Amino acid sequence: MTHSDSSSSGTTTPQGPTSHNETLRYIPSGSGVFERNQVTTGMMIRRLPHLLRQALGLGWRIDRRAVTLLLACQAAAGFLEAFGLVAITGVLGALIGDGNVAAEDIDDRLRDALPSLAVLAAAFGARAALGITVTNISTRLAPRMTREAQLELLRAATRAELSAYDNPGFSEQQEAANRGAEASRDLLIEAQDVMASIASLVAAAGVMTVLHPVLLPLLALATLPQGWASIRGVRVHYEASRATAAHRVASNHLRWHILTKQAADQIRASTMADYLLGRYRTIGARIDEQIDKAAHSEARYALTGAVAGGIATAGVWAALLGLLASGRMSLAAAGTAVVALRTVSTSLHGLVGYGTRLFRSGLYLDDWSRFIAAAASHRIKRGTISPPSPDVVRAESVTYQYPGADKPALDAVSVEVHRGEILALVGENGSGKTTLSRLLAGLYLPTAGEVTWDNISTLALDPEAAWAHTALIPQNFTRWPMTARANITLGQPLPGGDASVLEAAEHSGAAEVIAEQRSGLDTLLANHEFGGVELSGGQWQRVAIARAFYRPAGLLVMDEPTSALDARAEHRIFAGLRDYAKNRCVVLVTHRLTNVAIADRIVVLDHGRVIQSGGFEELRAAPGLFRELWQLQSDLESSAPKTTPTGLPQQNSRPAEPETTPPS
Repeated sequence: MTHSDSSSSGTTTPQGPTSHNETLRYIPSGSGVFERNQVTTGMMIRRLPHLLRQALGLGWRIDRRAVTLLLACQAAAGFLEAFGLVAITGVLGALIGDGNVAAEDIDDRLRDALPSLAVLAAAFGARAALGITVTNISTRLAPRMTREAQLELLRAATRAELSAYDNPGFSEQQEAANRGAEASRDLLIEAQDVMASIASLVAAAGVMTVLHPVLLPLLALATLPQGWASIRGVRVHYEASRATAAHRVASNHLRWHILTKQAADQIRASTMADYLLGRYRTIGARIDEQIDKAAHSEARYALTGAVAGGIATAGVWAALLGLLASGRMSLAAAGTAVVALRTVSTSLHGLVGYGTRLFRSGLYLDDWSRFIAAAASHRIKRGTISPPSPDVVRAESVTYQYPGADKPALDAVSVEVHRGEILALVGENGSGKTTLSRLLAGLYLPTAGEVTWDNISTLALDPEAAWAHTALIPQNFTRWPMTARANITLGQPLPGGDASVLEAAEHSGAAEVIAEQRSGLDTLLANHEFGGVELSGGQWQRVAIARAFYRPAGLLVMDEPTSALDARAEHRIFAGLRDYAKNRCVVLVTHRLTNVAIADRIVVLDHGRVIQSGGFEELRAAPGLFRELWQLQSDLESSAPKTTPTGLPQQNSRPAEPETTPPS
């Protein structure tokens, strides 16, 4: 997420003759809200019917009767608008006639105007009632549309292959889609505002045409300049938003690092606050520069539209007076024309304003639609075989290359683990241990080669059925904001009830943690601001291990399972692992080689290839990477001043709270 700043001076470095001082700048990796075609006025106008259909289509999926009623109300409101304007002519005709009204005739004229006044009052009263009905429908439907859009997004994301998240742009598209789902709430409200403006415009324009045909084109000339200015202003606003989007993402990213609890101690101990705030101001200055340019451009367009519209409006009034003076329009019709003129002007302005807002919301909804399509292209499409708990899990000449990577993470790797065995995967960082464990669990499908469960390819298995026999303890486990019970059962209770939960917690050491909490298994494990109890990193890891021990899984994958545990807790886990593995295939990924002594077989990986394989004593005695790593760790541990009561070297605990991904 850095970008070379071309304005920086070059310096000589070991990597090359010149280098540039790189600054934090978000570089989007795929299409989305950051990369779009040029927005034009014609595009906005052409898109309007599509957006209306899209808004009504979303509403139709939720409540067809409500959408039908909404359309009927809008049509009726337009009819009543025209009917009311016609009634105004009758009222004015009865009241002022030819313009010569004697005092003694006022009572008679009022009586003559009463029927038209009643019609006018009824028309506008009914129109107001329809407006209330439309608002009620829109208010009820809008949040349901958002929820439906969010549910579809969640369904699409959870049904995609895990490898989709490794594709450039997928996570970015997902973030943009989330904004699009939120924007769907506004889509229906803005759509009905546009429809109301169209209905009012058609009604008033029709009345103006009936009063005198020359008024309509003149009216269009009077309102189009300001409409043009409004559309241009929205274009400028949108382009500025797109131009600053990358800067805003970078700003949010930096702000997250400044505010997160994980960095708070380092910011203070390193006295970084002023430096970080300075960086934040620098990014903010780039945003301000773009916004200032946009504001000046919007003001120029608005001024041009106002001047042109004012001149054109003067022409309309001049034409209206000319028609009156020449006798080609009655005084009552002129009065109606004045009201219709204001109605048309208001409707046109509303159409432009609401239409541009609808267009803007539609852009974000496009991001939602794009992600749904992208997720569908990554949808899990495998076999239908529902396997039993596996007796042997095998990788045969497996190669896996992450999307966008220039070389494979694994290259022609073959391993196997049998029921009752513990297979340990060791190696330095980036050797492919975690990738291989995900392939064995069927979370990834190999680029080449084959992973099988009891000689059946994972590609042929029903993934949900296979994962029902899988338990995973990942390096970065999730801290679900749920009760302690739900954090272990993960919403899938066993017939044994709480007894099974507590048994798993006892094996992982989580029982002690749960016993100390205010409500036992019913304690909410969440941040204090959500009314929960905050556990330490080691306590959370015990809960995460209990999840795996709780599942009746045939394959257990443990990826650095004790990274946050103290030595006593770690010893407890590994001391009981042999008994746990009796009826399971266990895959253990760890850097701490003292822990792999329990394994039946150890596979040593280096740059995606298997370079050694064997038992603990065999590998420790043979020349190679395993012995080298063992000696390095032994040297460190032998220099430690203390040992634990169990005799195991004291292990430093890892960070209590692993960082989560900062928001975009």
